[in-house]
Amino acid sequence: MQDDLFGGPPAPPPSPSPTRTLKPEAAPAPRRTGVHPAPGHDALRALAAALPQRLRLGTSSWTYPGWKGLVWEGEHSESMLSKQGLAVYAQHPLLRTVSIDRSFYRPLTVSQYERYASQVPDDFRFVVKAPSLVTDALVRAEDGRGREPNPAFLNPELARSEFVEPALQGLAHKLGALVFQLSPLPLSQLDRMPQLLERLRAMLLAQPALAPLAPDGVIAVEVRDPEWLTPAFAAVLREAGATYCLGLHPKMPPLKDQLPVLRALWPGPLVCRWNLHPIHGPYGYEEAQKLYEPYDRLHHPDEETRNELAAVIAGMTGRGQNAFVSISNHAEGSAPHTVLWLARAVAAATGSASAGTGGAVAETPA
Repeated sequence: MQDDLFGGPPAPPPSPSPTRTLKPEAAPAPRRTGVHPAPGHDALRALAAALPQRLRLGTSSWTYPGWKGLVWEGEHSESMLSKQGLAVYAQHPLLRTVSIDRSFYRPLTVSQYERYASQVPDDFRFVVKAPSLVTDALVRAEDGRGREPNPAFLNPELARSEFVEPALQGLAHKLGALVFQLSPLPLSQLDRMPQLLERLRAMLLAQPALAPLAPDGVIAVEVRDPEWLTPAFAAVLREAGATYCLGLHPKMPPLKDQLPVLRALWPGPLVCRWNLHPIHGPYGYEEAQKLYEPYDRLHHPDEETRNELAAVIAGMTGRGQNAFVSISNHAEGSAPHTVLWLARAVAAATGSASAGTGGAVAETPA
């Protein structure tokens, strides 16, 4: 055997390696797309079950990315939530209504309302704001300042064709409350309240009956001037089969001082919109927005209002009335958190109310 160039014997040929079976790599998990419910909702089902069946709690609109982990999972843009957020919102155990606020700025069509209705379960109910076209006494500039009198204010035909009929046809039995939120009146009109009440009466009486298509439906009037809160105002609402929308807003008296109007309309449903924390004053929306965004936590808890509202809810639902309560992020900082704490207060109040006199609303006003 010939030595190699380095003086040693040649190396033996390498033995063949044993055949190895390669395991196929696991396929990556499919990427989740779209909007999905936040984890932890199952823990809220027991609380939801403890609430009155006639109570529907919810928020004002649903397109807030800051509700990540509260209502939906992960990061999403406002435009994505506008398209897909409502269906996920409606899966939350405590959220059984929502206020459609965009209708205040521009009337919506029947098909737009139908699209909303198709995204929520059968037991869900909507609260809808009437367009400012018929609820604002002034035509306003882009900065919100009044420019001139609005000739369409409280117009019966426009209220019917641009608001009540499209919402009723599009939402059908999922319609809860149609809210005419009357914007603050100029001083010149506050001195003409009898004439305004007659115009409000004519508008309300001209609207179609809701019950054939929406058995739970009710028309409600919310105001921004305390001067409306009189027996004459309550009489107009009663004659028209409408109700008063309890408006929790710094422009209005505290909750307990608005209850006489509801007592004058008893028995009847509760419609409530909790709009803005009084700490910000009557014109504090922009201040609240800057402070509270992205609306992911409570900044100014208002336990007193929560407990008072819970007592009213317990009293009215305990006597067989529906309650539609929508809450803004500007009430305490985060509407989903407020809904949770209000639900706990209602659950605590419901037992005592059902065994007692029915709550503060049903009492005879002093």
